[in-house]
Amino acid sequence: MPKRGIHGHTTLHLRRADLVVVGIVVLFALPCPAQENYEIQVYGSTTVAPKTTMLELHSNFILEGSTRVQDGVLPTNHVLHETLEITQGITPWFETGFYIFTTVQQGRWQWVGDHIRPRVRAPEQWHWPVGVSLSAEFGYQRRQFATATWSLEVRPIVDQQNGRLYWSVNPVFDKGYTGLPSDLTWQFSPDAKISWDFTKQVAFGLEYYGGFGPVTGVFPFHEQSQQFIPAFDLDVSPRWEINFGVGVGVTAGTDHLLVKAIIGRRFNWGHSPTPTGKYYRVR
Repeated sequence: MPKRGIHGHTTLHLRRADLVVVGIVVLFALPCPAQENYEIQVYGSTTVAPKTTMLELHSNFILEGSTRVQDGVLPTNHVLHETLEITQGITPWFETGFYIFTTVQQGRWQWVGDHIRPRVRAPEQWHWPVGVSLSAEFGYQRRQFATATWSLEVRPIVDQQNGRLYWSVNPVFDKGYTGLPSDLTWQFSPDAKISWDFTKQVAFGLEYYGGFGPVTGVFPFHEQSQQFIPAFDLDVSPRWEINFGVGVGVTAGTDHLLVKAIIGRRFNWGHSPTPTGKYYRVR
């Protein structure tokens, strides 16, 4: 999912924040008719702390997408995607995440697939000028929702908070183990984000999601996936993370218009402190 820092909220403020978040969850859970675009986020370098579990709900509604079956994959127009992400902190530099992907199409809720994602990062004791981490995501998705049913993603992550300015770059490489011939080669799908903290609670910026095709020969531009999402990050409390935005696809190979929201909640099972500092942002 980068996460936001702690600003010393009182218990009363936390309760008020919880009510605000519940309201936002209800808003984005209103019935909407749900394909690709299951987890739309630029990752930050920080991992979940030990003895801490992070639960995140990714809600993405495609307002304007594909309208016909393509390579055996169902259309995306007026489709809702709901993804549950469960991430467990193992050590100060290692976490493991698990995803459950679902979709709602024509009033029918369907299971899409599951992924597992271990991730490591450069420990803070190394005092690097930027945050660095590496994730590997492997899993299964049903054939009517993706041309490759088994796939692997390798995601290097580099980010930095410089005053109010935050940036993150994810040069992603992914590969299918079943599917079309183009799925069986490594693909280059870079993501990036830049944002500005307008207040201690509100940041606004631009997220970019690309899909260039095989590293050995990228697709023509009109066949690539090129998407831009102006997005807000809200820091209502150390326990919650909120990210939402409206995405625009600028090529024929991209869903043209969508709305996305990420609602996350941390649960601490021990005495590990909640991570501080702006490297800990909505991933």
